[in-house]
Amino acid sequence: MSNFTYSASSGKNDPMFGKFEHPIKMLIENESNQCEKNKTILDLLFNVEKSNRYAETIMGESDFDTFQSKGEGQGAENDSVEKTYDKTIEHIEFAKEFTITRKMADDAKMGMGANIKNKPKMFVRAYYKTRVKLAAQALINGTSKTMTFNKAKVDLTVGDGLSLFNNAHTYSTTKMKGKTQSNYFYGDITSSPEVFEEHLSIAANLMRNFKDENGETMGYTADILIIPCNRPRLEMMAKKIIGSERTTGSNNNDINTQYGNWTLVVLDGWETNDDRFMVMSSEANENLLANMFFNRVPLDIRNGIDDHTRNMYWNGYCRFGVGFTTWKHIALFVNSASAVTGATKVTA
Repeated sequence: MSNFTYSASSGKNDPMFGKFEHPIKMLIENESNQCEKNKTILDLLFNVEKSNRYAETIMGESDFDTFQSKGEGQGAENDSVEKTYDKTIEHIEFAKEFTITRKMADDAKMGMGANIKNKPKMFVRAYYKTRVKLAAQALINGTSKTMTFNKAKVDLTVGDGLSLFNNAHTYSTTKMKGKTQSNYFYGDITSSPEVFEEHLSIAANLMRNFKDENGETMGYTADILIIPCNRPRLEMMAKKIIGSERTTGSNNNDINTQYGNWTLVVLDGWETNDDRFMVMSSEANENLLANMFFNRVPLDIRNGIDDHTRNMYWNGYCRFGVGFTTWKHIALFVNSASAVTGATKVTA
């Protein structure tokens, strides 16, 4: 079902525009149905949930410790979890409007012209593009605490108050108080296919050994590789490495340890001056409710006639929010030491 609501204009329609209202509604509904079927980065990189509040707060808790032994006939030792960081994600209002001029309607004597058909389709596509672009830009700007998107200020911090990618993420439990962990690294990561393959293995190892709030190794497997959209050499190497059974460029025909381990995402809008990549665990993202996208108000479309201009307008309104609750599911690796203030050097 289309993710939008539609409200017809009240009162009697102008007879000139009345013949367009129902066909335009059908065009909007059909285009929305098509867009809903298309998989995007929201489906792959974010947990998409509905919301009926002004904002959503994800409350963090530590894991239970391991089971303890007990004597025969004795009761179990009571265990409890400790509250960790909370994260609140506020929803943002978005709106857009398009018009069909009286002149355009007058001249469409043989039915709906191409311009009249294209406008509602582009209108719906703009809604879905806004959602995807907001999510992508949140990841792209993950080294900052905030970003400005279409005039809205968006909070990009995680539960500890730091940016998504940071070299000193903190823990909140008594057991881990004072300890920090980096998920922002730099080094010679892509000078050759062999080096890139090696650093993918290093990246996966680092993520697998991230610690939870009890100090236990989390053991999550990094399975999503995210790269910029304007680095063709990096993209070529990535596709060869994750798609080849043998190590690329090797005279020894070694086994490629990264074959079949990754889903590659070339992130539209992520344009960089150096090679860099993100790795993410889809399992950790889901279990930790990490990358979150909330639908508060679906696309609400209303139409009417402007008495001043005699044009027909179609107005769309929606609300949604994006944010990150934790850093334990993702890491960023960059290739240029001069552009990585605050990153941690990684070595083989």
